Amino acid sequence: MARRKRGQPISGWLVLDKPLGITSTKAVSIVRAIFDAQKAGHAGTLDPEASGILPIALGEATKTVPFAMDGAKAYEFTVRWGEETNTDDGEGEITSTSDTRPTIAQIKAILPHYIGMISQVPPKFSAIKLAGERAYDKAREGQDFEIAARDVQIEGLELVSCPDKDSAIFKVHCGKGTYVRSLARDFGRDLGCFGHVTALRRTFVKPFGPNNMISLEKLEELSHKSADRSGLMACLLPIDAVLDDILAVSVDREQTLAIRQGRAVIMRGRDGPINKDTVLATHRGKPVALASVEKGMLKPKRVFNLKPNIAT
Repeated sequence: MARRKRGQPISGWLVLDKPLGITSTKAVSIVRAIFDAQKAGHAGTLDPEASGILPIALGEATKTVPFAMDGAKAYEFTVRWGEETNTDDGEGEITSTSDTRPTIAQIKAILPHYIGMISQVPPKFSAIKLAGERAYDKAREGQDFEIAARDVQIEGLELVSCPDKDSAIFKVHCGKGTYVRSLARDFGRDLGCFGHVTALRRTFVKPFGPNNMISLEKLEELSHKSADRSGLMACLLPIDAVLDDILAVSVDREQTLAIRQGRAVIMRGRDGPINKDTVLATHRGKPVALASVEKGMLKPKRVFNLKPNIAT
């Protein structure tokens, strides 16, 4: 006899405003408990000392997490000049210092060099895997190692303000894999003054923005506010919220039943693609599966086993 899954079959996206001081994993655990959901995961780690948008997928939405991971992101961050640390943020040990402080003009002059496709070396204290081991584990053990530079896309970079001579606030709009801590470190080296991140807030993860965010405190309040928890359920966005850029292919009832059994179906009509790596099969506007199209055949890759969200 199959074991019954703990929790409720709740599916959707929750855009959490992650507070400072907790890990992304802990935040997911709290949200999962509030919703009493069977399954949950997040799209893009935020360090404990970073706040802001943490998209959390519940239930069947976990099958769409890679699409949020690959999306554009935006951050606001503060850099402190005069010190470089081994973690490239305020949590690490100071490794280099300088009495030099950059002018606003000098800061603005280097920013164009960081826009477009740039080469960046990730921090040694990062979750990148090297020979099967996390870089931060190797760094904590005092191992001597190097991380290869990688290309990342910076769409926009702006100096917001300089509250004092020791710090500057920036906004960045970037692609997958960009490390803001590396930007701060490299700014400091280019300016000859060293630098590290002291504050970091994520403000956008495509397609989610500030208007979608909700705090843990508000979720807790909603979870106790009404017996049917309808207010809590209203916070969830649909599982296909991150799939707007994917071609949607409509299927009929017969095809839907076949796809849910894992069977390929013949594409109908002249307008469908002959070959496509990923499409979203829908029935009456509802997601059925992520699929590929090969020679006119629609082949399911990830089928959505959707049930009505339970608000009890």
